[in-house]
Amino acid sequence: MTSVTNRNGTPPAIRIQNVTKRFRTPAGGTYTALQDIDLTVEPGEFCAVVGPTGCGKSTTLTLITGQERASEGIVEVHGRPVDGITPDCGFMFQSDAILPWQSVLDNVSAGPRYRGVAKAEAHERARDWIRRVGLAGFEENFPHQLSGGMRKRVALAQNLINEPRILLMDEPFSALDVQTRAKMSAELLGLWEQTRPAVVFVTHDLEEAIALADKVVVLTAGPAGRVKATFPIDLPRPRPVQEIRFDPRFVEIYHSIWEALREEVDIAYAQTQRTAEVAA
Repeated sequence: MTSVTNRNGTPPAIRIQNVTKRFRTPAGGTYTALQDIDLTVEPGEFCAVVGPTGCGKSTTLTLITGQERASEGIVEVHGRPVDGITPDCGFMFQSDAILPWQSVLDNVSAGPRYRGVAKAEAHERARDWIRRVGLAGFEENFPHQLSGGMRKRVALAQNLINEPRILLMDEPFSALDVQTRAKMSAELLGLWEQTRPAVVFVTHDLEEAIALADKVVVLTAGPAGRVKATFPIDLPRPRPVQEIRFDPRFVEIYHSIWEALREEVDIAYAQTQRTAEVAA
């Protein structure tokens, strides 16, 4: 297999080429979640993926992590085929993945300790990241004593303390209110700038995608989701997330992407309606 490199002579952080993913259904049939997907994410690049429900966004993330294997095609991370759980990869879920019986300090230090770092050093590093995400003073609190936004900050620190080269995020802020969501997006960009992992950020929110990303990838409606279009985001960095939406260029980009996305949303909605009619 020929190695693919970018203009700097290094392989992409993520390369997905001609990938199809099929699942067995409970009835014994086959469901095609993704069909002939092509996606490349460079080191340090922030890529947002949007598309209607059921288009295969989350499945794409599981292929990158190695939790699922492609039925056909190539999935590579830093030039190496994904043949197991991907190392140096953080994953932030839609629901809280922090341990409810552990304190903030123990949750954030868990990664280094699992990797063999001594407890004292792991706690020192954890306190630094807790400070970076704005939770200094809450080290001994437990998750049930935190707001939703604070728990998301814990999850960010929990991932970034391990200095992942790739960070995968599956609608991480969707459960938050609008104001907290905007605040978390701004904090995410600030933290991302410090270490610059490659990011794949799955979201249903097109405004969020444009405000955060270097490029936005639109997937077609499922089943057999495909890449319909990729849009570079030429807004300057650093970006004031809460104000960038008022930039005329932001509005132009939004309209361009929405034209591609709207048709897929309509198709997905029509499929849902037909399914509901059959079930009735």
